[in-house]
Amino acid sequence: MKNIFCLLLILSGTFSFGQKEFQPKGSAVIETVDGDLDGDQIPEKVIIYNTKDTTEYGNIREIQILKKVNGKWTILEKSRNAILRSNDGGMMGDPYQSTEIQKGILMITQAGGSSWKWGYTDKYRFRNGRFELIGYSSGSGKPEEYWTDIDFNLSTGQLNFEKEVENTKEYGKSKKETLIKKGLKINLQNRNQEKRREILLPKTKEKVYL
Repeated sequence: MKNIFCLLLILSGTFSFGQKEFQPKGSAVIETVDGDLDGDQIPEKVIIYNTKDTTEYGNIREIQILKKVNGKWTILEKSRNAILRSNDGGMMGDPYQSTEIQKGILMITQAGGSSWKWGYTDKYRFRNGRFELIGYSSGSGKPEEYWTDIDFNLSTGQLNFEKEVENTKEYGKSKKETLIKKGLKINLQNRNQEKRREILLPKTKEKVYL
């Protein structure tokens, strides 16, 4: 029992050192998630930080993916563009919801709004030496007005759009459309760095933003 306790202390110290070694100065940890992201059966460590650096929209967030190589933590990738800032959720405040790892996929969920609400999940896979966006799902709208659901598989290019309208007098009929849109190159580094990407659906004339 004593040996097990000592081992836990050692592992805890290793984790703490591996984490703090790369932690941005003055930042605080929001969440830590473990899971295999590169297919080698060895768990990576994903850490979300709330940094001390601020903008008019609140604190900048940083995501780090750490990989253990020869018993030592190294940075596989990090970015300050994939996680929204602390006040980007509007009236709801902090938009950050959660980070998960499922079957080797890094999933980041964020949401915001007030009476009109929005939320989305980004899905990243590690390939070509970086984390590329392979999936995007979102929901937005307001009860008794309309609700829009989007599911976009960036790997196949298939985008499914559905708008369920309750207030038909104001917004017209409900709509559905499927579009094949290939060629978007989005990753952890440029996720929110550029102007929002707009996709115009040819049939319904609705606009989808990434």
